[in-house]
This record gives sequence, structure tokens and C-alpha cells, in this order.
Amino acid sequence: MRDRLLDAVERLLVKGGVDAVRLDAVAAEAGVSKGGLLHHFPSKRALVEGVVQRLVDRFEAVLPGPDAPPGAYTMAWLDSSIPEVAPEPGATGCDEVPIALLAATSGPEVLDVLQRHYRAWQERLDADGLPPGVSTLVRMAVDGWWTARLLHLAPPHGAAHVELRRLVTDLIATGRAGTGPTNAEPAGAEPAGAEPAGADPAGTAGESL
Repeated sequence: MRDRLLDAVERLLVKGGVDAVRLDAVAAEAGVSKGGLLHHFPSKRALVEGVVQRLVDRFEAVLPGPDAPPGAYTMAWLDSSIPEVAPEPGATGCDEVPIALLAATSGPEVLDVLQRHYRAWQERLDADGLPPGVSTLVRMAVDGWWTARLLHLAPPHGAAHVELRRLVTDLIATGRAGTGPTNAEPAGAEPAGAEPAGADPAGTAGESL
């Protein structure tokens, strides 16, 4: 029943935004009595929070655990957020509900929940084993992509989208490479404290015999 009600809320969000999510409208959309609705969700806020939490749960289900190798969490964040191929302008799809929720972030029903989860996600990104700032920069790219989609701010399409995603992927790969033991010193560098090749440790090279 809960999923049936949340499905109805999602449809109303996509059709009319958060203002369309009214208790009577949700009950009618789901084909249940208002009393049945109130048994599971006592308020509009509870309904919207339920939709947000369900999306969060689905998102976190595809993210790796804390034992994943360096960069795996950041890469999964990108993969689960920005598709390899850009949606066509005006196309509908699985991102309709997140976009509708982003449009509603001015209200406490959505913003409070998202802020709490974003703080936890940022902590995981910071601990992902990449050089400082790399994971956050990837998150900023993802957030920028969603914002451009939401507000129709010339989001990249076609080859431009593919190239943007490749650049972000390369950033993660470069960060991963920078965490390996073979990258601790430049190739051909002398070990710390070693004398340069051909050095005269006794300092006698310039002395006359």
C-alpha cells in the first residue's frame, strides 16, 4: 500500500509539482480512501518525505560499501547520476521525479531530507581515497548537470554530453592513479636521501694529487 501511495505522489509531482500533492488528490490518484492514506501518511510532508526517502534508498542501493577500493564510491555516484548518453530534449524518463523534487527544494518537505542525506554522502565522498577535492568536484559536476536539466540552462546534448562525462570520468581515473604506490615518486627519481649518480661523497674531486 505504501508503494502504491508513493507511486501516486510521484505521478502528481511530475504533473503539477509539489503543490499538486494534496491528501485528497493522492487518495484519488491511488484509488484508496483518505482514511487509508492517513493510516500510512498523516500529512503532505510525510508523503513527500516518503518519496524522497524511497529515491534515496534506491540511490544508495547502487553505491558501494566502505570497503570499496579508492574512487569506487565517486565513480558509482557519477554512474548512477549522469547517463552515458544524454536524454533528448523534452524526453521523459526515470529522471522526471528527481527533477520534480529538485524543483520543490524551496520547501522544507524536500530540502530538510536532502540536506541531511547530502551531509552523509559528502562524508563518504571525502573518505573515498582520492586526492583532496576530486570527489567533491565530481559531485559539483553532477549537481550542475541536474541544475541545468531542471532549469533548462543549455544542458549539454549529444557529443557534448558524452565528452563532458568522459572528462569527469578521466578526473576520477587520474585521482585513482595518484593514490597508487608507484606514484609516490616520479619515474627515475632517486630514493630519498640518496646521493646523485656520479657524486663524490668525500668531496675530493677538485683536490690536487
